[in-house]
Amino acid sequence: MLAPALLLAALAAPPDAAVEVTGPYGDARPAGAPITLTLAGPEVLREDGDANPFTDYAFTGQFSLLPADNPFEGAALTVPGYFAADGAAGQTGASAGDRWRVHVRPDRAGELDYKLTLKKGDAVVAEATGTIEVGPPTNAPDSASFDHRGALQAWDGRLVLVPPGGSPAGGTPFYKTGADSPENLLAYADFDGTYSLKSKPREGESHSEAPHRYEPHVRDWTDGDPTWGDAGEGVRGKGLIGALNYLASAGANSIYFLPHNVAGDGKDVWPYSDPDDRTRFDCSKLDQWEIVFNHCDKLGIALHVILSETENESLFEHRDGPGDGDVPFADTRKLYYRELIARFAHHPALVWNLGEENGPEGEGRPNSDRTSNTDAQRFAFAEFIKETDPYDHPIVVHTYPGKQDAVYAPLLGLPYFDGASLQLNPMSQTREQTLKWRRESAAAGKPWFVCLDETGPANTGVMPDGADGAEKNHRDVRRALWANLLSGGSGAEWYFGYKYPHNDLNLEDFRSRANVWRFSRIAREFAERENLHLYEPGPPVADKTGSGAKGAVAATRPAGNGRPATTLLYVPAGTTPRLVLPKGELTIRWFDPQTGGEWQTGESRSLITGGEIGLGGAPDDSRDWVAKIGG
Repeated sequence: MLAPALLLAALAAPPDAAVEVTGPYGDARPAGAPITLTLAGPEVLREDGDANPFTDYAFTGQFSLLPADNPFEGAALTVPGYFAADGAAGQTGASAGDRWRVHVRPDRAGELDYKLTLKKGDAVVAEATGTIEVGPPTNAPDSASFDHRGALQAWDGRLVLVPPGGSPAGGTPFYKTGADSPENLLAYADFDGTYSLKSKPREGESHSEAPHRYEPHVRDWTDGDPTWGDAGEGVRGKGLIGALNYLASAGANSIYFLPHNVAGDGKDVWPYSDPDDRTRFDCSKLDQWEIVFNHCDKLGIALHVILSETENESLFEHRDGPGDGDVPFADTRKLYYRELIARFAHHPALVWNLGEENGPEGEGRPNSDRTSNTDAQRFAFAEFIKETDPYDHPIVVHTYPGKQDAVYAPLLGLPYFDGASLQLNPMSQTREQTLKWRRESAAAGKPWFVCLDETGPANTGVMPDGADGAEKNHRDVRRALWANLLSGGSGAEWYFGYKYPHNDLNLEDFRSRANVWRFSRIAREFAERENLHLYEPGPPVADKTGSGAKGAVAATRPAGNGRPATTLLYVPAGTTPRLVLPKGELTIRWFDPQTGGEWQTGESRSLITGGEIGLGGAPDDSRDWVAKIGG
């Protein structure tokens, strides 16, 4: 017979709640793929009810693959969960229900023990325990899906994909060639509760009166692709799903987007039921975002999540109060971060960006919420995300052009930051800035990966293919991408300037930059094929006068395993760069960065080298080339 105290405790404990376990592979639960656990709570709650399911309740999952008498003492993984309305809100539009959900992504096979706990205040109102058999990773070597290819992590100054059960040291380098525009990608008419708050644009901004429809991409949707809604209201989602299909087919592998732009440029994206109430989230809208993000995983498109923009970076503290700590950090900001982590951190390829143009303001750009984030706030925000996110996704921050020193220097060496998200104007600074932050971060003890995430000027960015001046603009963009890659960078995303059609706020057709996707893919596949991660930034490249050769960039790989040293050199059209090469006779081949294809032969198949030489003899001096010398 139980002792009285134990009997009272047993009677007071809630019974085990019902749990539904689902995943993308039917009854199979392969390592590397997300598993969703949905718990039936004790009562029906509403997004807008007297009891707030987002602040009055907390749902958490604890998971362990380690055999132990009590596997949840120091659990291997603690994962935040969330209120899921009726459990199918993305399809039903529900705003009420009794379902609570948590996503877990085990990285290896074994028996996964779980314990789910729902609390109201300090009281446990529902809980459940169980075990899930996790199988080996799926065997699909040619699949683009991150379930197979692995999770995106920062490692030794690079982005790498770490396969299930693997380690970052053995990860596959990941080079971004993605879309920075539209930043309001999620301002999509087919999402519930999505509309524009904008009355008129400020000077120097794009204008977006209505949410996106992506109608030119409906034709890119294919049978079997996801949608939401029903026949009664009309099936939704084909435009955006089709747009992602097109991007993947064109070689893009990342998207940059804001989940919250209230008081920002677009004023048409927020995760809340009401854009002015930052304590209640829109379950059906966020479920629909999840459908889209799941499709991104399948296509091999990484998620670059921009948590704020310069105009609203202090919105939470200004409008909702600074919180209780020494550093202003609103409770509503913590709630926002936690909800996004709970709903989306299980996606394998995701980067958190604290904010677009975060920190010191540019000239003539007043912040609508009084003040910029401080160094101390950036430390605190990043620390909170790192401690809440169970998967240690990379964290970066984006700045104004020319403000990198002010924002990045205080972050060097900190454990919470993993990379630099560069906005450059002019983009010819790419080599210098990529080298600078890779070297300074390494010297501080925590090497960063460096990406080129926006090119200026803001009115131009990357022009549409048919625009006047597009040929020169695209040449400069292509050179910037190669400058990043040959300097040890991790790739780029492309911003579309506000003076052109299909820009940063009103884009409808990604085919407007088909040429850019083409040459970006060529560069990325070259980096992958040539094992560019084994190269180091090369020596300075001079022109015939002895000055720096504009646009010429070198990378070198030491000799090894019977292979001579190798130099890769980007050679701009009409130039004869000069650089120092090892002594001897070295082969030379040429690659066309605009059209791709096989290595080509120029005037000579080899060079007699030793000291500084001028490198000419390309197959066509009117074009840019990448020369491979030796190797």
